[in-house]
Amino acid sequence: MISIDPSSQSERENYKLLIGSIIPRPIAFVTSLSSEGVLNAAPYSYFTIVTANPPMVAISVQRKQGVRKDTSRNAIDTGAFVVHISDESYIDQINQTAAALAPDESEVALAGLTPVASDKIAVPGIAEASIRMECVLEQAIMLGGTDDAPAADLLIGRVVQFHIAESLYENGHIDPNALKPVSRLAGNSYAKLGEQFAMDRPV
Repeated sequence: MISIDPSSQSERENYKLLIGSIIPRPIAFVTSLSSEGVLNAAPYSYFTIVTANPPMVAISVQRKQGVRKDTSRNAIDTGAFVVHISDESYIDQINQTAAALAPDESEVALAGLTPVASDKIAVPGIAEASIRMECVLEQAIMLGGTDDAPAADLLIGRVVQFHIAESLYENGHIDPNALKPVSRLAGNSYAKLGEQFAMDRPV
């Protein structure tokens, strides 16, 4: 085994070890609304479930030199955002939204995606997604970096409405093969669902 002290390495070197080790990572495609009414969208692979009671998800949005990204700023300003599950049907358009645009430009328009009104929050979702979750901001936690320039904003969202394509849903379960989720690896690499297997959990 190679043993590495992260304090002896640069941020980029530690980043490469993390994104190469923690794989595959689901991709949250997040829409948020600026105070000026611009619909922002961006993909994030630092994404997970927090709890089911009530349903909550977490997205870690990395800052650039301590400056918040549009997603964090919008979510904090408006208190809401929409999380979409990335799948094969629109992954190319999701990738286009990773472009660095000015805050007054919409990545949704750039990628040719279709906004759809939410039921319980003001932030629109994306019609192309097979699963989307309307979220209200439960907490935003600044982490890492320094006091003057935090490294990330951890956004914890409470899901207030699920939207699931009928073709995926049966008796309270989601068909993973029909969903065709896409996950993130390192660099420019992604993965499809791949082989599945089952194991009984010990009693």
